[in-house]
Amino acid sequence: MAFQFIHMEAFSRKGDGKGRTASFVFSEARRDPVASVHVTNPSTPVVVYGSTIKEVEAMHDAAAAVAMTAVKGGKSRKLRQDHKTLHTVIASHPFTMDEVRGDPGKRREAEGWEQRTIAWLRAQYGADLKSVVRHEDERHFHVHAYIVPTDDPEMRALRHHPGVVAKRAMMAAGPAEGEDEKALSKKADAAYKRAMRSWQDSYYESVGVPCGLARLGPQRRRLTREQWRAEQVQAKALRATIERARAVKARGESFIAATKEDAARIAAEVAAAKAEAARQLAAAKAATEAALKAQDKAVAEQRRARSMMSRVRAEAARVREATARLQRLPGALRSMLDGFRTSKVASRIRKGVESEMEALRRTAADAAARASVADAGRREAEARAKNLRVSLTETGRELTAARQELAAIRPESTPSTPASTFGRV
Repeated sequence: MAFQFIHMEAFSRKGDGKGRTASFVFSEARRDPVASVHVTNPSTPVVVYGSTIKEVEAMHDAAAAVAMTAVKGGKSRKLRQDHKTLHTVIASHPFTMDEVRGDPGKRREAEGWEQRTIAWLRAQYGADLKSVVRHEDERHFHVHAYIVPTDDPEMRALRHHPGVVAKRAMMAAGPAEGEDEKALSKKADAAYKRAMRSWQDSYYESVGVPCGLARLGPQRRRLTREQWRAEQVQAKALRATIERARAVKARGESFIAATKEDAARIAAEVAAAKAEAARQLAAAKAATEAALKAQDKAVAEQRRARSMMSRVRAEAARVREATARLQRLPGALRSMLDGFRTSKVASRIRKGVESEMEALRRTAADAAARASVADAGRREAEARAKNLRVSLTETGRELTAARQELAAIRPESTPSTPASTFGRV
């Protein structure tokens, strides 16, 4: 069997014509001995989604005990015992349990089918899907799903039966103009079949096609063995095509994701580079402005230095002139030096240009030394002149005395003898 098999059925607490109640269905699912006589070697079911069967039965019974349904007159009453409160779905895979146990590849394939089936059931029934179990003690690999409408105050399990819903909707609409009840019933039956085909088609598109299963078996369509094999080959080819398309899509999505990540990373790097460039530009602008200010300040300082140097040179010239005068006038030089030390210009020069002042101080010191030497020479010359004058005075006195003494001892001079021959030096 290489075609899909899925079947649904609803149960009540009273039971159907075969005596199958909701309680019996739960017992069979648990493999209770009283309800599993049809199984040679019963084994515990494997829960592949949701709750255990015991937990699902407790939820079902608790909800059914308090559920109410509306009746005529606006009143409510408890549910009838034949009210459908449990909806079930069984899906089977073509592989036998022996094939699944003996071939790891087939087991992976069957488990992939199982996961797709669970995903489809969740999309169909939402929160009402309470449990999905796998029975491994029967011939084929298959699962049972248990749907309990606990959120519905009336526990309408048949709302999950698309055929019943479509047929009831058609009947509720009533016959069209010129149509009798029989025609309406046919229309309702047709709506039932369309809804069930649509339900099967939905499962085929979501599970059958990806798993390489045919929509219908050969007997229903009276296919020959060759036709059935050809359809199986076609189904496998379709599955392979879908898998390749899925792989291509996955690679494309991976490439797109990687491209998006690269684009995001590149965008982040570009943004970071722009931010860094803006920061560096701002820093460069600030540095340029600071450099311009420093340049302006340096130019101003240079101008002040040039002005100061001009004043220094002028002052140095004045000092040199004063030094020249000091060589002749020690007292004047001393006064000039005192005035220079106390002057404001000299103070500014000493603060602004220490090296120039040091040279000037050395020059002034040399001038003062030379002036001191000159002054000492002058004093020595004055002393010698004074001593000479004293000596001349003493010599004059001595000459006078000698003349007097000579005049006293020699004869009276004649008129022709000069009286002042020794009177002058």
